Amino acid sequence: MIPTQFNAAEVEKKWYDYWMKNKYFYSKPDHRTPYTITIPPPNVTGVLHMGHMLNNTIQDVLIRRARLKGFNACWVPGTDHASIATEAKVVAKLKSEGINKNDLTREEFLKHAWDWTNKYGGTILEQLKQLGCSCDWDRTKFTMDPDMSASVIRSFVDLYNKGYIYRGFRMVNWDPEAKTTLSDEEVIFEERQGKLYFLKYQIEGSSDFLTVATTRPETIFGDTAICINPNDERFKHLKGKKAIVPICNRVVPIIFDDYVDMEFGTGCLKVTPAHDVNDKALGEKNNLEIIDIFNEDATLNSYGLHYQGKDRFVVREEIIIELENNGSLVKVENHLNKVGTSERTKAVIEPRLSDQWFLSMEELVKPAIKAVLETKEIKLYPSRFDNTYRHWLENIRDWNISRQLWWGQQIPAFYYGDGKEDFVVAETIGQALELAKKKTANSNLTTDHLRQDSDALDTWFSSWLWPMAVFGGIMEPENEDFKYYYPTNDLVTGPDILFFWVARMIIAGYEYMGQKPFTNVYLTGLVRDKQRRKMSKSLGNSPEPLELIKKFGADGVRVGLLLSASAGNDIMFDEELCNNGKAFGNKIWNAFRLIKGWEVADIPQPESAKVAVEWYQAKLQQTLVEIEDHFDKYRLSDALMSIYKLVWDDFCSWFLEMIKPAYQQPIDRTTFDKAIEMLEANLKLLHPFMPFLTEEIWQYIADRTSEQALIIAEYPKLTSFDAKLIVDFDFAMEVIAGVRTVRKEKNIAIKDAIDLKVINNEKVSFYFDCVIMKLGNITSLEYISDKIDGALTYRVKSNEYFIPVSGNIDIVAEIAKLTEELKYTQGFLRSVQEKLANEKFVAGAPPQVIDNERKKEADALAKMATIEQSLASLTNGLK
Repeated sequence: MIPTQFNAAEVEKKWYDYWMKNKYFYSKPDHRTPYTITIPPPNVTGVLHMGHMLNNTIQDVLIRRARLKGFNACWVPGTDHASIATEAKVVAKLKSEGINKNDLTREEFLKHAWDWTNKYGGTILEQLKQLGCSCDWDRTKFTMDPDMSASVIRSFVDLYNKGYIYRGFRMVNWDPEAKTTLSDEEVIFEERQGKLYFLKYQIEGSSDFLTVATTRPETIFGDTAICINPNDERFKHLKGKKAIVPICNRVVPIIFDDYVDMEFGTGCLKVTPAHDVNDKALGEKNNLEIIDIFNEDATLNSYGLHYQGKDRFVVREEIIIELENNGSLVKVENHLNKVGTSERTKAVIEPRLSDQWFLSMEELVKPAIKAVLETKEIKLYPSRFDNTYRHWLENIRDWNISRQLWWGQQIPAFYYGDGKEDFVVAETIGQALELAKKKTANSNLTTDHLRQDSDALDTWFSSWLWPMAVFGGIMEPENEDFKYYYPTNDLVTGPDILFFWVARMIIAGYEYMGQKPFTNVYLTGLVRDKQRRKMSKSLGNSPEPLELIKKFGADGVRVGLLLSASAGNDIMFDEELCNNGKAFGNKIWNAFRLIKGWEVADIPQPESAKVAVEWYQAKLQQTLVEIEDHFDKYRLSDALMSIYKLVWDDFCSWFLEMIKPAYQQPIDRTTFDKAIEMLEANLKLLHPFMPFLTEEIWQYIADRTSEQALIIAEYPKLTSFDAKLIVDFDFAMEVIAGVRTVRKEKNIAIKDAIDLKVINNEKVSFYFDCVIMKLGNITSLEYISDKIDGALTYRVKSNEYFIPVSGNIDIVAEIAKLTEELKYTQGFLRSVQEKLANEKFVAGAPPQVIDNERKKEADALAKMATIEQSLASLTNGLK
């Protein structure tokens, strides 16, 4: 027995277990063409959110469709170790247990980190299974797996030996919460309302003062100069003079440089070389002292005098009071400025001078620019992101790849002395020892003399190898898997990591393999709420994905998300979308139950059913062409909408009505078999989007072996079709709609048969007359040359249709009703025409408003013509 309702929860578990048991997701190299996707690895400690739902549904649609099309589909799942985020969670957990990270050795801390990862890691992958994701779980990777880490270390050593990686003392972005550096791309600039503080600096040996404007008064402890534009006439008398920094009373030179904007603030700039990248440049140019006033957590150090140990923002509040009390504060103004924040911790970053490891990007980036912007070997969808990609790569800076963390791949640099250059780079400590012996000409060195750099590598330096490393391509480039699956086909990700990840994977692919890592990049939009706000737990506007699946079923959620997910455009998420997806599933389920509920008999096939089958076969082929085009352009929402219309409108609303047997009568076997065939074709098209529902119906249709499961069925093939059939039936649909409208308006029951007479001015085909007669319950359909009296009329284009009224309606009452309707329409037309005759209105209104009014005029004229024709016919019928 087929259940009356589709039970999503029960069905989802049943079929996912079945798919897993039969290893349909598993892939290994064979004779078929591969189709490969590598998952953008979510954070190992993460949980499923709406962005993951959208991104992974799209990937699953692509991989399931490829599987149906006969490709060897391989979707590699995995997780990212997420250095900053994971280490922060482990540190917080230890703190709650009364343990300070600084009291642990690296090995002790890493044990805690691995315990945390093993406990919470992989949760998100289990959640993806509930969504229906058909990943090859046997290939699951983690960026800290031994083979993955080995790939990262080899990559570092290789790039160092090529001269691309170097150690430098640079101004970096410092995250005081995570206590690590960040690359430029990990800093988010936010507009914030702040203050501009005007401070007085006394001129040495004088009672005069200079006024300096600053947004960060707490940094005065690091001031080592005052800078003025040499063209600023106001201050030329100060050349060769010195100024005294308030509170710390440090005497600093007054220097001149055209870097200073004479229009900003007071025209005088305080120079703090240790805490601003531009000030550092001025400091180097003028040989200024560099004074770092901050500890690693952004509290002030001993240079902060009596503020030592206090947080920078606390000092900012307190120092203003002191400056005001000692007469150094002139005024305070509101000031809107951009503040750099950490992408991970949200902390305000500090510019800080530090010894770090960098990757030189100038040469590495060239093949990546060429591949996307010139040869188009790699295509971004939508293509508007080409400009974003170009801007970033053409303005790229060297990548700071070191992080002051323990969770991650430890930098393979080994120090054998105290000097900055006393190090070697090698994959193992054994290799490092040999290099150190050679470099120092000291054969007595042992591993005890070597000290490995304590920094870890940036997480992105790991994940930029992802498409290669998951197949072992860095360590064994000639292995079978790598040669078969690489380069991969499609990458689905968000535009927010176009720089962090996508561009860097392209750079790595060309550097290591001399070829692209993937062919197409589908950039999804962000999932926002109805008010266009980004979804977040703090706003309380982010639904719990697993709760949505419980409520609407995985298929309903997938359809709800995808119907509004055009590439690169943000989704205004509304739960009603998922409800629409669920309703669509119910429609398909009920259509299936309707077909299976018919009694089948060996009787002749009616002409209307034969015509219906021919039309639907053509319509299916036309839709297949549309779907292929949409997929080629990565318009997945459009592809789904084409299938949605085919199934809901064409199959359920028209085809099934056209072939449905009369009440309590059987259907002929030929038509029934064709209906099942068409249903199965629909299920194949729908399967990538709604895998659970479609597999359930597929398995109910007939007893299937594991080799006959829908997940591995053959996708419908494109064949030639008669497009005229579709055009002709579109006309026939309007004729049927006209009959139904007349019946509804005149209260003529569908069970009451009527006659239909046609003046065929359009010279339309008679092919669908049998369908028109069946769906309109028409006894006779006659083509005539002259209008007939005493009939209800309507038009389809220039064709005129007449329904003789005989005893079906009260003609006198109908004439009165039509006369009233004509009078109303004439009044409406006059109001529209008066508007269009008003020159002021026509000159001032937007073009679309004018077009809308003209359409109203045309519709009113057409309606009046139809009413007048009906009145004439009915009036003549009374004579």
